Amino acid sequence: IGFLFFSPSFFWIAQPLYHYAVQAENVTVLEGGTAQISCRLQNYDGSIVVIQNPRRQTLFFNGTRALKDDRFQMVLFTQRLVRITLTNVSVSDEGGYFCQLYTDSTHHQVATLSVLVPPETPTVEVKQEAVEGGEAELTCVSPRSKPAATLRWMRKGREIAGVVSLQDNGKTFSVSSTIRIPVERKDDGAALSCEAFHPALNGQKRIRHYRLDVYFAPTVRIVPPAGILREGDSLTLTCSVTGNPQPRNTQWSKINDTLPERAEISGTTLQISRLSQSHNGTYLCQAQNDYGRAADHYTLLVYGDLPTHTICLSCSSSDPGAVVETHSAVPYAVIGGVLALLVFTVICVLIVTIWCSVRQKGSYLTHEASGLDEHGEVQEAFLNGNDASQGKKEYLL
Repeated sequence: IGFLFFSPSFFWIAQPLYHYAVQAENVTVLEGGTAQISCRLQNYDGSIVVIQNPRRQTLFFNGTRALKDDRFQMVLFTQRLVRITLTNVSVSDEGGYFCQLYTDSTHHQVATLSVLVPPETPTVEVKQEAVEGGEAELTCVSPRSKPAATLRWMRKGREIAGVVSLQDNGKTFSVSSTIRIPVERKDDGAALSCEAFHPALNGQKRIRHYRLDVYFAPTVRIVPPAGILREGDSLTLTCSVTGNPQPRNTQWSKINDTLPERAEISGTTLQISRLSQSHNGTYLCQAQNDYGRAADHYTLLVYGDLPTHTICLSCSSSDPGAVVETHSAVPYAVIGGVLALLVFTVICVLIVTIWCSVRQKGSYLTHEASGLDEHGEVQEAFLNGNDASQGKKEYLL
């Protein structure tokens, strides 16, 4: 419907006033996903609708494809809504998409496409090896995310503060977090984790678990045999070795001598059959890795026919020349008791012998005195002239 205006000098027809408008909706999508870009129309009268990408290349002209990119599809074209889809979205697709309506004047709106890049599971890089008594330097890396991921180190439920580094790669970011922690032998195998947080993960997190690998010198311990060893028995010694890295070989030797001919070595075990006193001595087990060496001693004493015991002198030391502590298994109480009994018996025998000797000597003296008395009587009778028949006595002088 037009309006006719008259004037003394001219006249003109005013066209009806229509309100043409277009609205666009912003979109956020994960990388690799599908984005829907919509243009809403008001009072559409069939005018030309053009959709362009951020580089101002025309994608669709009134519903007709203009750019040969099969990832874009026209899924809806009505008088109120125009919608296209973009599959397999990448960060290079990010930007403003133009919805343009061509009438007597051009109307356009921009739909901004934002692409989120969630982080992959972070990686752990060892910057400095963990050696006993030193420090371990570990770096957690999230190489690609948008926006930048947040990294956090954890150990036994507690956060370990790290030094964070951020690098801008254009449309994505690289993030790293580095920690330095003192380590001891007991920390070998300790569990740590690096956690990555990001808005695209919807409250979830990506976790990389890591176990500390602490290097240390070996320790050596000889496992002694149980019970008493005698001549003819067999001896088995086992060398228990720990270390990181684990020593590949152990060495058996005899201090100041060579190993017996009957000695057999199998892995960490030394065996000697038919023991004799010639096998007495100190045996040494040694192990070594890149971070040190250690040894343990075992001293063997083999006795003969009497009940024998093995005296074990065993010590662990990082120096084979270390002082050896003696551990004796000889039952000294038993030996002491036997010796005391023997001494007591000898003393008793001596006492009895002395007593018998003293008593016998006393009896001899008594008889001697009696003999002297009788000799005096005989002498007196002889002097008195008495006849021997009176007394009819015999005297033995």
